[in-house]
Amino acid sequence: MKIYSTLTIGSFHTNHCEDFLISEKISSDNLLVAVMDGCTMGQESVFASIIIGKILRNIAKEKFYKDFVEQQCIDKSISLKEVMQELFFQLKISKNQLGLETQELLSTLLIGIIDSKKRNAVFLAVGDGLIYYDGNVIEYEQNDKPDYLGYHLHKDFDIWYSSQKQKMIIKNFRDLSICTDGVFSFKNLKNKENQKKESDIIEYLLMNKEGIEYENFLEKKVRDLDTKENHVLTDDLAIIRVVNT
Repeated sequence: MKIYSTLTIGSFHTNHCEDFLISEKISSDNLLVAVMDGCTMGQESVFASIIIGKILRNIAKEKFYKDFVEQQCIDKSISLKEVMQELFFQLKISKNQLGLETQELLSTLLIGIIDSKKRNAVFLAVGDGLIYYDGNVIEYEQNDKPDYLGYHLHKDFDIWYSSQKQKMIIKNFRDLSICTDGVFSFKNLKNKENQKKESDIIEYLLMNKEGIEYENFLEKKVRDLDTKENHVLTDDLAIIRVVNT
């Protein structure tokens, strides 16, 4: 299994990339992956996506160590809920300790656990995002009004989690990607008549395997869309692509 990723600032953002991503082992066979997109209308939105990512990275390290010691086999759906519960708890602590406002914690979250041996995965989308696997494209779109996790930190976690509908189980995949909605922001600013369809951009980034032998495979594709096709990335973009070899 090969893992590729790219985190790219959009041309309309001059100071910070408001997206973030993580890819960390949580056991010998399971990988925690997530992409985050900070709310542009929020306060210092880059902070929200980064703090969520940093907390998730620490959770993954702790779970990996625990798995190494205890060697327990836990269902991926249960493990994902445990990760989210700990994230919920840690975000609430951070909010209280740092005196943060809700507007400072607004970020979408597309998170999943991937079993590298069985090639299965479970996902949860909190807000917007896109999942691709083996020719299937699943877009989570909330009409530019994402229901951010930061809105719900005062609630009971179990009640909140049980109400989440944007969950997915994927079995025996060959090629799988998750990405923020920046994937829809490529624009041909020089000649609008030559604007590529969104489906063509998705096919090129998430399905096409040309150049897959290189580590910077996805970064090169984003760059080539700009330099060779005149399609500029206007919004920030985070992609994680997992290919079974």
